[in-house]
Amino acid sequence: MYKYLFGPVPSRRLGISLGVDLVTHKICSLDCIYCECGKTTELTLERRAYVPHEWVIKELGHYFDNHPDPDYITFSGSGEPTLNINIGRVIDFIKKRKPNISVAVLTNGTLLNQKEVRNSLLKADLVMPSLDAAISSTFKAVNRPHKNIDIKDYINGLVDFTSMYKAFRRKKSSLSDENKTFPCQENNASCSDSDDKTNSLGSDDKAASLKFNDKLLSLNSGDKASSSSSDVNFSVRNGKIALEILILHGINDSPEDLTALKDACIKIAPDVIQINTLDRPGAVSGITPASFNELEQIKSFLSSYETPESESDGDNPGNDKSLNVEIIAAGRDRKKISSYREDMESAILETIHRRPCTADDLSKVTGSRITEINKYISTLEQKGEIASVKQKRGVFYHTVK
Repeated sequence: MYKYLFGPVPSRRLGISLGVDLVTHKICSLDCIYCECGKTTELTLERRAYVPHEWVIKELGHYFDNHPDPDYITFSGSGEPTLNINIGRVIDFIKKRKPNISVAVLTNGTLLNQKEVRNSLLKADLVMPSLDAAISSTFKAVNRPHKNIDIKDYINGLVDFTSMYKAFRRKKSSLSDENKTFPCQENNASCSDSDDKTNSLGSDDKAASLKFNDKLLSLNSGDKASSSSSDVNFSVRNGKIALEILILHGINDSPEDLTALKDACIKIAPDVIQINTLDRPGAVSGITPASFNELEQIKSFLSSYETPESESDGDNPGNDKSLNVEIIAAGRDRKKISSYREDMESAILETIHRRPCTADDLSKVTGSRITEINKYISTLEQKGEIASVKQKRGVFYHTVK
């Protein structure tokens, strides 16, 4: 049983993803009303070693020696991963030990206005920040941020990081010698912040102990393209920034909000914008997911825009341009994933058959992280085997007779 790793789990965006949790539940800079992990217990902007990075690296080394490679190693978990001051060290270890595995960072993006945070994420193959609102009042209503977070600074941090990340990736791809270093970071900071202790935990790949079974090999190769609904190939190793916008019906979908979001997206210029909506109970009751039809309309609105005349070519003012926008679809069937543990599904069903439980209850009973429990809950709900009811203590799940 790992303490800081969870999964691998099927991700709607990343395929087979091994999660890394660098903060304890539930430490974050936001307290989003839709968060599947529940209400934030420590609202903070303080960066520190919430969990020892040496222990995380040790667990990763053990996982690499005993399991097949996932598509991605994903920094997400039950809080904001960039709050851990050593996230760059862990990323650096992964890229040295397993350069064939892609690294993704799911972040709310609120700390990207700090150059140290921007530097620490440069080696990630995919960075997925979020931006659910670009108007201050809506931002506060949806994301309930720490009091020191300003929406303008938040957006400017996203703009600065995107520019820096793309420059780093262009520089990296232009160098043919793989052994060269990349003087890419701000103020010429080192691309790596690893120390001798970190490096000592790595070892050569042990191919014999990392053989794929047939099902996982199939998913990681030929089946990958057909099973993914994304237009963006996240297996491409030249680096991607995917900006996620979560739409809540009647809250952040007004014409004013969408126009402000569109203006912000144009400035940020991510590789792709992924619009999403609620698919599990959030931290607050009464919020409504957007319909697929609404998401389609928002996608159409965000996709195209006209370049201001001051920024257009003199011979062709007002050029029409477009943003790459897509709607997130459902993940792969967990039954097709070799690492999916049917005993966990059975344990959940047996537990809630005896008495209804919240996701947090199930996490404590099974010893699994709540983010992993939520994946199983989603699968069982889709199969019609369980249902949920909102009560005072939270959302309770029960079996369907």
